Amino acid sequence: MANTFKSKTFDGSSTNADTLMTVYTVPSSTTTIVLGLTLCNITTSNIEITTTLTKNSGDNVHIAKLAAVPAKASLEIMTGNKYVLETSDILKVKSNVANSLDTTLSIMEIT
Repeated sequence: MANTFKSKTFDGSSTNADTLMTVYTVPSSTTTIVLGLTLCNITTSNIEITTTLTKNSGDNVHIAKLAAVPAKASLEIMTGNKYVLETSDILKVKSNVANSLDTTLSIMEIT
């Protein structure tokens, strides 16, 4: 089994408000460990973010729901915990304000 550290980014400067955007989908034959997720408010106003995980079993769960992120600030979630994602699991984020949220995900893929 190979362990590969990666980062995935999502530029939220051209996204609609209240639209779940896919940050990461676990590839086939892969297990992924989430090391951290940083959400950055790139606007001058406060925003609320929601992060969801869609499991390959069909379950949809919130990691964060309507969490407040102050203007020009970042929020780190999924840090310090062990999140195991399996093949076809999908991590998504959304903001209540259009063009407001940059995302950085740090992971280790096990293949």
